[in-house]
Amino acid sequence: MTNKIIGFLTVVLLLSFTACKDDALPKPASQLRLDYPVAQYASFSNHCPVAFDINEDAIIKEDKNCGFSINYPKMKATIYLTYKTVNGDINKLLRDAQKLTYEHVIKADDILEQPYINPDKKVYGMFYQVRGNAATNAQFYATDSLKHFVTGSVYFYAKPNFDSIMPAADYIKNDMQQLMETIQWTQGR
Repeated sequence: MTNKIIGFLTVVLLLSFTACKDDALPKPASQLRLDYPVAQYASFSNHCPVAFDINEDAIIKEDKNCGFSINYPKMKATIYLTYKTVNGDINKLLRDAQKLTYEHVIKADDILEQPYINPDKKVYGMFYQVRGNAATNAQFYATDSLKHFVTGSVYFYAKPNFDSIMPAADYIKNDMQQLMETIQWTQGR
């Protein structure tokens, strides 16, 4: 019986010594730091009737009918550009571009519209910044209202979570604005 009592006291004593460690403290709040290189832009043109600047770190691929995919592999994102010829249907093209943006209203917290007007280059458009967990967080259209119409939107290869993709989204949003503001209509085709 005394051996059982001594064994019991030994276990209790050992447990009391191991339980006397400092309390675990939670780690301080921190955020993931994502540093992206300063964007360097280069002019892009080919046989299509539109030219623009793109980030040198992006990979551009021409799709059919002068559409383009501008890929950001490190950020798992792509900007999709669509070119259309205006054939007296500018109102329809404008409605379609605006409809595409406002389809995200269900998931968006806010949509900011920033008009763009460059009469010297005959480029007029609208840049949309979509805030919230929408599928795309930036879109634009640009046109000369007579012959050319371009739309652009960015998509990430991840479930939309605005807080987690915000640094990459801001970086690409700046690239999209640079692209839109450097559009030039060329003879092409």
